[in-house]
Amino acid sequence: MKKGGMKTRLAGLLYLLLTVLGPFSMMFVPSQVVSTADGVRTVHLLEHAGLFRLGIASDLLVVLTELALTALLFVAFEGVGRTLALVSTFARLAMTVLQAGNVVLSLAALRAPADSTLALLDLHGDALHVWEVTFALHCVLLGVLVFRHGAIPRVFGVLLAIAGVGYGLNGLGTLVAPELGAVFAQVVALTAIVGEVPFVGYLLVKGLPAAPARASAS
Repeated sequence: MKKGGMKTRLAGLLYLLLTVLGPFSMMFVPSQVVSTADGVRTVHLLEHAGLFRLGIASDLLVVLTELALTALLFVAFEGVGRTLALVSTFARLAMTVLQAGNVVLSLAALRAPADSTLALLDLHGDALHVWEVTFALHCVLLGVLVFRHGAIPRVFGVLLAIAGVGYGLNGLGTLVAPELGAVFAQVVALTAIVGEVPFVGYLLVKGLPAAPARASAS
């Protein structure tokens, strides 16, 4: 196996790991810690403290995984367009920094007085939508890089860009119009699966072929 193929398959494995860690800490854990009944939201942090801490550990693994994956993607695509690859990389790094900050909010929720816990958890959720916007930019630019690569089916680039639009809509849309959050969440769930999963599968199965010499490096 060529060295480049090993790196891109590793990127695929890291991407796959994120599809497990992310939903666990961002969706499952919050669903257990906060419940809603008759329009009243209740925090169950003390009852699920162990699960909540496990979610924090998962978030930290996400941050570490993102750092490695971001580097691998830059190495894989800088030859296609260095400027685009750099912007895409910085967008994903910005997301990772914000994710790390969110871990601090989770730790604060553990130590805060009971009457402040829900507010901190809500802030944690809002911060998620902030980094989602930077991730949207990364996905769109990565889609452009894949589309321009020349040795990867261009449909994967289009699908990644669609995923980026979905993330941007959910992130920015939920912050601006939170009453439509459920609708935006359904949209991003569809676009993320359709847009990212095929690319991850391609990386795992075939790896990333070298870009043809004609690919632009600007």
